[in-house]
Amino acid sequence: MLGECGMLERDRRGLRKCSVTLCKEMVVDELFIQSLQTDDILTDSMAESILVEPTSHKRSWRLLSLLPKRGPRAFSSFCSALRDTEQQHLCALLTESPERDGERQCPQTAKVKDRAEEVISTTCPIQASGRYAPFTKTPVKDGEKERYVDSPLPLPTQEGMVPAKRARTQESMEMCLDADSPITSPVLPCTPDFYLSHCQQSYNMVSSPRGLALVISNVSFDPCAAPDLDSRKGGEVDEEVLRKVFTELDYIVTVRRDLTAPGMRACIEQFGRRQQHQTVSSCVVCLLSHGVEGAIYGTDGQLLELDWVFEAFDNAHCPLLQNKPKMFFIQACRGEEMDCGVEQSDGPERTQSPGCEQRDAGREGEGDGDTRQTEERGRLRVKLPQRSDMICGFASLKGTAAMRNTKRGSWFIQEVNSALRFRARDTHLSDILVQVNGRIKDREGYAPGTPHHRCKEMSEFTSSLCKDLYLFPKYHPQY
Repeated sequence: MLGECGMLERDRRGLRKCSVTLCKEMVVDELFIQSLQTDDILTDSMAESILVEPTSHKRSWRLLSLLPKRGPRAFSSFCSALRDTEQQHLCALLTESPERDGERQCPQTAKVKDRAEEVISTTCPIQASGRYAPFTKTPVKDGEKERYVDSPLPLPTQEGMVPAKRARTQESMEMCLDADSPITSPVLPCTPDFYLSHCQQSYNMVSSPRGLALVISNVSFDPCAAPDLDSRKGGEVDEEVLRKVFTELDYIVTVRRDLTAPGMRACIEQFGRRQQHQTVSSCVVCLLSHGVEGAIYGTDGQLLELDWVFEAFDNAHCPLLQNKPKMFFIQACRGEEMDCGVEQSDGPERTQSPGCEQRDAGREGEGDGDTRQTEERGRLRVKLPQRSDMICGFASLKGTAAMRNTKRGSWFIQEVNSALRFRARDTHLSDILVQVNGRIKDREGYAPGTPHHRCKEMSEFTSSLCKDLYLFPKYHPQY
């Protein structure tokens, strides 16, 4: 029997019955939505209306409200999307529902409750012996007894080194995405009215191209020189996602893969000397690798200091980019500590600190000095601070690990990509990174039986920007 909107009545009942669990546990991201778009279940406008929702729960609820209206194929396509995005337990929940009369249950799939929002994949888990096993044992209630089944659920991986040396991992049991990466929704364009109302108080971002972008992605590490650094499966997804989004934002993107520390230094120096910086509006640098606080690893196991990277683009060392915004995105661990999170509890709000601002540089020109400085100012060029007009997004806080999915890439790059595509048209970059922080805060890992279970991550950014930084995507003023 067909429901009032074309979906089978039993399918509609099944969705309704499982809606609370689906809203709580389902991960609705671009890959999931793209699967439904490919099957012509969702239109582009529907996909956008889902992905712009600020929380996972709201995205799931919005999707579930649309599905019953999308015809008899919507349910099977929805289940297929769940399987394709490693959410087989939710597919089993739907197909094993009593409302699904005549549907065959999947004997291999365990129904586990109270799952976290995110499923992150990794290499094989470590057994007590220190060897890697192909599957984890997941406890499942079977009547009054507890039994264990071989679970195909993947486990998380970090971007940093583990404290102790370990054997190199075997090939992951999970199939990784190829270099094409998931297809993403197009970057939404800025409107002429928005540009005209915001261009005066923001950085000049009208050149075409907008600027040059450099992406350095270290995925494979030298097993002899860096035996403790595992391959960063999923790193190839991140680099392709960044290449595509910044290309759509009108940047000329250069991608370099698997560089040693000296190789990264040489690449960055060469990039900073490019004469084209003189005629463009901005610059982007993305560094993807294993890391520690203040540095990232080359494929040779040597460290490149991030402070040197920032120095290479400061006002003294890169005069072609003076007064132009320079954007940095660092996907790497900043330590080995795993953020296990804390249970939220109600409590009093913090009180604000009393105002106690003072000038840290001492007393700058008092008395007669003020007159002398005024006279000299007319004869001297305006001076710039050594370092300004920079903004840097970090995947994790100081001392903590960053999380990466071997199929969909890192949490941080996923959220940066999504935010740039849907928010850059009317949001300046500082606010975009605040939104990324909020999305990262809501994510949670799922890896029962390991220290990574319910793991958390918190991104942050630093800024010395002096104006609002709007990217004004796809807008080119006519003079």
